[in-house]
Amino acid sequence: MSNIFSRLIQTSRRRSPWVYRINAGSCNGCDIEVAPCFSPRYDGEQIGAVLQGSPKHTDILLISGPITLRTQEMVKDVYQQIPSPKAVIALGSCPASGNVFHGSPTIVGSAEAVIPVDLYVPGCPPRPQAILEAIQKASVMLEKGETRSQREVSHE
Repeated sequence: MSNIFSRLIQTSRRRSPWVYRINAGSCNGCDIEVAPCFSPRYDGEQIGAVLQGSPKHTDILLISGPITLRTQEMVKDVYQQIPSPKAVIALGSCPASGNVFHGSPTIVGSAEAVIPVDLYVPGCPPRPQAILEAIQKASVMLEKGETRSQREVSHE
């Protein structure tokens, strides 16, 4: 019976990725581009994606901005609150390289320095279409067991 239940949960999760967004120190450019993803124009709900208000109800974490000294513990805490399996999408140049903030004494570095990242969405800021495409890819990765959180569990 538990096998049927786990398959049902797995199937429902791949059809409705729930998304949580955090800003780890960005200029808000990426955050402004996330909002239209869930508006009638781009309609992220067509692919089943829904923004959530709590990381505890989430499958996919969207992170924007370079990781700052003040936000690094918050980023780790939010990541740990997301139930497994989970996927992380880094939005824009900042979580990948630090962008214009690179070299600042208040910047820890890329998101990868703090949490495992599955997908990077290029741009400064990235377009809503690219963000939605990454959410779809992350959903497929969750279904196939290809996210970093799933691979780390399978190697233990």
